[in-house]
Amino acid sequence: MSQPGANAVWVIGVTFGVAFLLAIFPLPQWLAVARPDWVALVLIYWVVALPQRVGIFIAFLVGILLDVLEGAALGQNALAFALVAFLALILYQRLRVFNLGQQAAVVLMLLSLNQLLGQWVQNLTSSGADTLLFLMPALVGALLWPLVLVLLRSVRRHYRVS
Repeated sequence: MSQPGANAVWVIGVTFGVAFLLAIFPLPQWLAVARPDWVALVLIYWVVALPQRVGIFIAFLVGILLDVLEGAALGQNALAFALVAFLALILYQRLRVFNLGQQAAVVLMLLSLNQLLGQWVQNLTSSGADTLLFLMPALVGALLWPLVLVLLRSVRRHYRVS
């Protein structure tokens, strides 16, 4: 017999939906430069929390959806998210026992890799950045990781997502 809430997969979808909304929410130009990659943060959380439910295939699908939503080159986010999910799957047992500072450092590396892959694809299409400012979302995302972790963990526990 399954426990209550074990099939609350819709909660994962809703959290990704909120992340998509935050990803396209209009911001002033000076603030948009530092917009964290909310979708990647949510993806990392779910891969670490529920690796049996959220993995590379889900990451690829979420990336394709974000590509369509942002109008990016099709596959840009899908490739980056699949790689980030792969690395998070490899590291998830270690991440679970790390303290928040260590987790934030690993998340910084994963988000930086995500930004670097996106920048690489953008450079192939001649629309990349000229400075290292494109890494700012990774830094902001790593600083927000403790908040995202606590918030999504409380949502997961409240709805008993397993």
